[in-house]
Amino acid sequence: MELLVNSTPIALWHDIIHEAEHSCAITLHEDVESYLVFLLVRYTNKPEMTKHIMAYEFLTGLKRIGEMNKQQALQDVGDKCLLFTGLFPKIAAKRLVKVSYFVNIGKSAYETISKKQDDLYYSLAHQFVPLMDVLQSVRRYSSVYPDLLPLEAYELWNETGSQRALSVLRQYTKGSPIKGA
Repeated sequence: MELLVNSTPIALWHDIIHEAEHSCAITLHEDVESYLVFLLVRYTNKPEMTKHIMAYEFLTGLKRIGEMNKQQALQDVGDKCLLFTGLFPKIAAKRLVKVSYFVNIGKSAYETISKKQDDLYYSLAHQFVPLMDVLQSVRRYSSVYPDLLPLEAYELWNETGSQRALSVLRQYTKGSPIKGA
């Protein structure tokens, strides 16, 4: 891992995301990558976001009056879920839910505000798991000691299709797992 010393938060996050994409063999579309970088810049100094209840915020967002209010609320839900799954997946266990809970709510939030099949929110919804994988690669401690335990990796791969979780699982087993029900 190289030392990143860019002068602005945007440039630093951009370099971090590029390195994470490379480490997990994922190439994000430019618009999605830019969105992710700016999302990280926006939430860098907002640790209180980890205290939010996503299902409640999702339902509250659906009830908002006015298209812009609804869109902003659901975008915030999708963004927070993406950050939970990618940077703070252990919060799920503390709340006695699975990471897939945040994946499903985040994808649903982005899909709800998507206007057509080729807009940014559609892309975010359909690339949610690869985005999560990239963010989890940011927080990886080393390639020798994965941050996911075998059962966690299996569950995440089985429920979300995470290619990073599959890679971690293969690191433990030296084989190919079989998807369960």
